[in-house]
Parts: sequence; C-alpha cells; structure tokens
Amino acid sequence: MIDASTLRAALESLPVGTSYGEKPAPKYVYLPPSHVKAMDPNSLVVTGMRGAGKTFWWSALQDREVRKIVRLQARVSTLTEDTEVRTGFGATPSPDDYPGKDVLLPLMREGVEPRIIWRTVQARQLAPVGHPISQQDNWLARTEYVKNNPEVIERLFSEQDAEYERQGVHLLILFDALDRCADEWKDMYRAIRGLLQTALDMRAYRRLRVKMFLRSDQVPESEVADFPDASKVLSSIAELSWPRQELYGLLWHYLANGKSGDQCRAFLREGGWDTREFGQRNLFAVPRTSMREDAQRDVFHKIAGEWMGQGRKRGFPYTWIPSHLGDAEGRVSPRSFLAALRTAAEYTENQHPEWKRALHYEGIKHGVGSASKIRVDEIREDYPWIETVLRPLKDVVVPCAFEEIMERWQEPGVLDRLKAEVKQKAVKLPPSHIDDGPNGVRRDLEALGVFQRMSDGRVNVPDLFRVGYGLRRKGGVKPIR
Repeated sequence: MIDASTLRAALESLPVGTSYGEKPAPKYVYLPPSHVKAMDPNSLVVTGMRGAGKTFWWSALQDREVRKIVRLQARVSTLTEDTEVRTGFGATPSPDDYPGKDVLLPLMREGVEPRIIWRTVQARQLAPVGHPISQQDNWLARTEYVKNNPEVIERLFSEQDAEYERQGVHLLILFDALDRCADEWKDMYRAIRGLLQTALDMRAYRRLRVKMFLRSDQVPESEVADFPDASKVLSSIAELSWPRQELYGLLWHYLANGKSGDQCRAFLREGGWDTREFGQRNLFAVPRTSMREDAQRDVFHKIAGEWMGQGRKRGFPYTWIPSHLGDAEGRVSPRSFLAALRTAAEYTENQHPEWKRALHYEGIKHGVGSASKIRVDEIREDYPWIETVLRPLKDVVVPCAFEEIMERWQEPGVLDRLKAEVKQKAVKLPPSHIDDGPNGVRRDLEALGVFQRMSDGRVNVPDLFRVGYGLRRKGGVKPIR
C-alpha cells in the first residue's frame, strides 16, 4: 500500500501546465471523451475557457507522437500520426509562417481584407519550394499576390488537396491565441470573421482543413457570422469542457504516469481499477469503465479524507474542490484544479507532515485560495478592465444587492474613469456594454462568469473570484491578502 508521504510527493509533482507553444510531454496527454470531437479535422472551431486546453492542444497536435496517442485514446478519430500539421497563428511568434499583431493590424487598416490575409497564410503553408508566393519578401507583398492572382491560388489549393488525397492523409492548419491579434473587439472580430470565411472555403476540399481554438466570447454570431453559409462552419463547434469526473480522470492519468507511477498505479488497483498500458512508451490509462463518480469519490477520499474538517457538515473534498473552483457557470479549468491539488500537497507537507492522509483539509482550502489567485491573474491578463471594477468591491459581503456594488463604483468614479480610458483606446478588449452604465458592465461580468445573478436579483460572486479579489461570504474561504 502506498504511504501518505509518497502519494503527497506525487501530488506535489503534478505538472504546472503547458503554455506559449511548449509541447507537452506525451505522458501528460489525456483525452477526455468530451474532447474527442475537437480532435477531428472536420471540427473547424474549438472553444473553451481560459485554461481549458486550447493552447495545450494547439501545441500537442504539432507532435507526431502525441497525435498517435490521441488516435489510440480516441479510437474513432480521423486524426492520425500521419496527419500533416502546420501553424497559421499562435502565441509563439513565427514570422515566416504567419504575421504577428504588429504586422496584421496595419495590413487590415490599410484595407487588406482579413480573409485575404488568412488565405495568404494558408497558401504559404501549402506552397511547394519555388512557388511564386514563396518568393515574395513580406506579408504585404504576399497578400497582394494572393489578391491579384486568384486563379493561381485556387490551382495551388486544388493541386495540394489532390496530393493529400493520393496520400490518404489530411493537412491541418492550426490557429490559436487570436486575442493576441488585436487590442480592440472590432479588430479581433474582423480577423476571426475572415478566418471563419477561409474555413468555409476549405470545406470544399477533401483533405485540407483549418482548426481554430477560440474563447467562447470570441465567436458571437452577430459579430463574426454575418456572411453566407457561416452556419456550416459554426455548426461544427466543439467545446473543451471539463465536467467533474473528467477533472479527476485527468488526476488519475497524471498520477499513473508521473512520479512514483508504479506505486500510484498499485494504489489505483487497490481501489478496484486496473490501469492498462498503451502506445510504445509505457504509458498508462485508467479504463473508462472504471471511472464512475462514486468510485472516483471513494478513491479520492483515501487521498484527502471524507470531510472538509472534523465532520460532514463542512462538505466532502471530492465535490468541495470543483465547486469552489468553478465560475458562475460552474466551469472549472484543469489548470486551476491541478494547481489547487499541488499547492494543497505542499501545504500539508510543510504544516501537517504527519497527517495520515496525503492531503489535509486545511491544505485543500489553502490550495483553492492559491488557485483562485492564479485564475484572477489569468482573467486580469485577458480583460485588464476587470481589475478596475472589482478591486473597489473588496470586503463586500456577497450575495449582495446590486445597489451596493453601484455605490462602490460611484464613489471613486470607477466607471467614468473606465469610459475615459476606453475612449482613449487605453483599455484592451473593454467591456462590450459599458455605454449602458452599471447594468451594462454587470451583464459583461455575468457573461464572463464573474458575476452570478440570483433569482431575487442580488449579485453573487463565485469563490473562485471572490477569494482572489478580497470579497467576503459568511463561512467561506478567506480572501487572499
């Protein structure tokens, strides 16, 4: 039987995460059933919240060995290790493959249609050595070539499609981090609309596909789908969701393949699960048939104990952790989940090293508080204006009447200052409804899962953001100071 300290060390070694284009280690590639559709080359648009795995998959799918692992886990996916994968945009700069923001925005403002820009990127990926488009010196010259030579470009796409058909494989061009292509919603929407148009164009071919990873708020149909047959692209949207059982499925996968993997697999077998080997690298997976929620709860409670304190009235760790990490829509990112467990293990080792379980309940609370701060940092990076409207709410006890929040915003002139910054274009991706005043900003915060409108009209703030921004709730996790 695995001892608590060994299991605690395994939890402390959970991966921090992959970002900025770094390819993940194959042993950390876990494919939830709900993500199988997103791997299909015919799923052109993949959406998900921050930390749901968009950049993870953008990076991972570029690796042949990872594609093989995906094929083995999905079984029915048309994605194979032989699929040829290229990049069309991402967080990692690659000026030979695609234009960065400082090139893309001037092109758009000089009148180059976004569709032409993305078609140029795709043509450059398709062009063989010596093709005229490869001989153009810069992106402006390349876009002009594509615009002025439509027949040549159509022939290029058609010939390459025929070649991939002959080989029996797909060419997949990946797009990610499109929030980095613009600072204003209107520019970003134009860029995404143009990319969606090229995705529709690609559907005419048998083997050529684009796959774009987007946040859900980047694809409002009223802004990006106002072109003929847009529904044919958007109908294929696949969402990277993480229901509770999949978060724990990720944990078991990481434990089985991580530090002290042999002992962790033995621990899982004690719970009645049998880990199976797959692939050619001694990788292990827990069979789907073993992952019923009641079975997962029992195994996790061997790690964390049955209660979040001295009795059941404080809640059960298995459900307590995801419920305190969820936004107003109940969405939990795997990055936050793993961070909470990793920090909980570190806290337990430092403060309660003799505890009989791998995780002490106070460590779990501390881990959730720490993960909350990580999520706050992420949403601040995506929407800097949120800092302006939430910081004045420190020490507000929620749920509360919206009037109390409006008072906090009015005293220091929060919204007036934010409006002035928006007019000066000093705010990246500002609230869409700021011109509607406090109620408009409330709607924007609700859409982001930061505010929750209760049935009696009051405002609630999920613990995920409440803790990070110093709001209070009786009996809740203490705010971070």
